[in-house]
Amino acid sequence: MIGRRGTGRRFLTADGTALHVDESGPAGARLTVALVHAWTQDHTEWAPILPLLPPDVRVLRYDHRGHGGSAAARPGTATIPQLADDLAELLAARVPHGPVVLAGHSLGGMTVMALAERHPGLVRERVRGVAFIATSCSDMDRLTLGLSGAAGRAAIRADKALARTLSRYRKEFVPIPAVLARPATKWIAFGKKADRADVRAMTAQVLRAHPSSIGGFRDSISQHDRRAALATLAGKPSVVLVGDRDRITPVRHAKVIAEELPGAKFVLFPGAGHELTYERTRGVAARLSELCAVTEPRIRSASAS
Repeated sequence: MIGRRGTGRRFLTADGTALHVDESGPAGARLTVALVHAWTQDHTEWAPILPLLPPDVRVLRYDHRGHGGSAAARPGTATIPQLADDLAELLAARVPHGPVVLAGHSLGGMTVMALAERHPGLVRERVRGVAFIATSCSDMDRLTLGLSGAAGRAAIRADKALARTLSRYRKEFVPIPAVLARPATKWIAFGKKADRADVRAMTAQVLRAHPSSIGGFRDSISQHDRRAALATLAGKPSVVLVGDRDRITPVRHAKVIAEELPGAKFVLFPGAGHELTYERTRGVAARLSELCAVTEPRIRSASAS
């Protein structure tokens, strides 16, 4: 498999937060695909997808504030609305012209929804397609991890307690050995037959994330309710992808998104969990490539008019 080389650069947001940005593909491409990563992960979660995308598109990946190689979120900025503003700024600076396809995984999908809510003009004018991957538009305040009864209630309490603890944690990293974190990562985030290398890769991302930022974002995820914002995306080519063993954003969450986007293509991956970029790499890449192909005729039509 031939990989695409990316160029890692820094981008400074309006409030002075440095974001790590990776750009690849031809500079003069007609279309840019922006890949927006999940909570506790970073731009490297898209590494398996990257070489499978059409070679003639430009690809923009970056780390949310508080994740990966980006700076920690400043006090009060570990929120989904702030991530939407960061994305709007990044697109304006790095992709000032031309059409864009947005793909958001989990928190990344929520960020895309908040972008539609806060920057509707940008979305209406420039976004030509959207992929929602293992994400949700609401009801994230009671995360049961697929457990029921007393176990589910305990999971909700533990989730909220963890968010509070992380929000108060002032060190740069949580000192948990990767070997101890991997079993929990595998159980929570993956479905059947998780690849050991994929679990290692995701765990490494989790352990790179800034603890207090992560805690703050978990609070914002709990408050996330952007079902109405999806109306801005109605009529655009879109896909909604979910694994039937997703413990974090289960199938019913994906179905709500699909209901709000009647023309969206709904894809269920049997046996897969939350980490579709790893567990169903070729399936996700194929759907993104299809979005690019559907978008291309519209670009040509607009150029000719």
